Amino acid sequence: MCFRVKFYPADPAALKEEITRYLVFLQIKRDLYHGRLLCKTSDAALLAAYILQAEIGDYDPGKHPEGYSSKFQFFPKHSEKLEKKIAEIHKSELSGQTPATSELNFLRKAQTLETYGVDPHPCKDVSGNAAFLAFTPFGFVVLQGNKRVHFIKWNEVTKLKFEGKTFYLYVSQKEEKKIILTYFAPTPEACKHLWKCGIENQAFYKLEKSSQVRTVSSSNLFFKGSRFRYSGRVAKEVMESSAKIKREPPEIHRAGMVPSRSCPSITHGPRLSSVPRTRRRAVHISIMEGLESLRDSAHSTPVRSSSQGDTFLPHVRSSRADSNERVAVIADEAYSPADSVLPTPVAEHSLELMLLSRQINGATCSIEEEKESEASTPTATEAEALGGELRALCQGHGGSEREQVNKFVLSVLRLLLVTVGLLFVLLLLLIILTESDLDVAFFRDIRQTPEFEQFHYQYFCPLRRWFACKIRSVVSLLIDT
Repeated sequence: MCFRVKFYPADPAALKEEITRYLVFLQIKRDLYHGRLLCKTSDAALLAAYILQAEIGDYDPGKHPEGYSSKFQFFPKHSEKLEKKIAEIHKSELSGQTPATSELNFLRKAQTLETYGVDPHPCKDVSGNAAFLAFTPFGFVVLQGNKRVHFIKWNEVTKLKFEGKTFYLYVSQKEEKKIILTYFAPTPEACKHLWKCGIENQAFYKLEKSSQVRTVSSSNLFFKGSRFRYSGRVAKEVMESSAKIKREPPEIHRAGMVPSRSCPSITHGPRLSSVPRTRRRAVHISIMEGLESLRDSAHSTPVRSSSQGDTFLPHVRSSRADSNERVAVIADEAYSPADSVLPTPVAEHSLELMLLSRQINGATCSIEEEKESEASTPTATEAEALGGELRALCQGHGGSEREQVNKFVLSVLRLLLVTVGLLFVLLLLLIILTESDLDVAFFRDIRQTPEFEQFHYQYFCPLRRWFACKIRSVVSLLIDT
C-alpha cells in the first residue's frame, strides 16, 4: 500500500505549509516518472533540474562527475541529449536555490502543463480508438496519443452517467450548444469507478460549500441505477482552512535522491541493493516481463480481468529514442501511463501465488526468480493449499455473474412493486372521486368535467353493479352451505 494525492490543488503555490507542498511535489515527481505528466523536452529538462537541485543541492564538481544526471531516472525513457540539458540547467541556472524554492518552482511549472493532476482511466471512443479519460482541477480531459483532444471546464459539465460499460458526459457550452460524449470502459466495475471519480472531482472543484453536495443517481428512474454522494470538504473550504493554520511549521525530513535508492533505470539497469527482497522480486518481474501483470498499478481504476485487459488496451513497447529523431515529447508514442517502470509492491504470499499460477499454466520462470524462490520453495502440502486458493479465486468469477443476475432480479421486483403501488394509489383516488362526498375544489373540478361524467355513468356504475351482484351471490352461497 502507498499513499498518493487524490485531489490536486489548482494552485499548489497557494498552499500555506511547506510540508504540504513537499508532498504534492513528491506526487508530481512520481507522475512525471510514470509518464502521466506529458511535456516538451525543454520543460522536461527544467523539471528534472529542479528535482536535482531540491534533492542533491548545488552542483559540486568534486561530488558530481561528468554524466552524473544519467544516474537518475526522471522519465519513462531518456536520451543522452536530454541528460546533458538537465545537467547544464542544474549547473548554470539553479545554483543557490534551497530545496523549498526548487520544489515551489517545480510546482509552478508543472501546474501549467495540460496533463497536470491527471489520473488516467483507459477507455475507447465510439470509433473503437483507445483513449484515456481524466479529471483535473480545471475540468474533464480526453487524451489520445500524445494529444489532449477534449477539454471541458467543470461549469460546462451538466451530468455524468453510466450504463454497464458505457460512460456518458453531458456538456452544455455557449449559445445553448449541448453535447453528449460517449466512451466505453473495459468492465462495468471500471465504468462505475470512472463515474464515481467524476462525481467526486466535479463536487470538489465546482461547488462553493460542502453543504451543496447532493446524492447523484446514474439513472433517471428512482428505482434503478447506482446512487453516490461525495463526502468531505470541497476545494474552496480546504484552501480557506489551510490559510487559517497558525501552528509552528512541521519539520520536513527530505530523502535525498542517491543512486542506490532512486528508481530503477532502464538505461543503466536496475539498482536493487537498498530495495527489500519482496520489492526486488517485484521489480525483476515487472522489468523482465514488460509489466504485463502490473499494468493496472499506474492508475486507480479497479483491476480488470486478464481476458478483457489483453484485448482492450494495446500494449505499447517503445525502444530508447535517439536524440535526433524525437525529442519533442517525453512520453511513449501512444499515451500509455499504465506502463510504468515502478512496480506495485507485492506481498510474498501474493508473489508465490503468482509464480505458482504461472507454473500451473506451463509458463517458465526466469533464472533469477528460481534462485530467489529456492529458499522459500513451498512443499507439496503448501503447494496444494496454494492451488486450492487459486481455484477459489477462479471460482470468484462465477460469483460475480450470480451477483449480476441477482441485481437484475431485484431491479425487476422493484419495478413490479412500484407498478402495483401506483395502481393502488390510482384505485384509491378513483374511489374517493366516485364514492365519497368529499367537497374539495380539486375533486369538484374533476367531477364536473364531461369526460369524468361519461366515465362514471357508462363504465364505473355498470362495473360497480356487476361487482355488487357477484358479491351477493357469493354471500348467499356461503349462507346456504
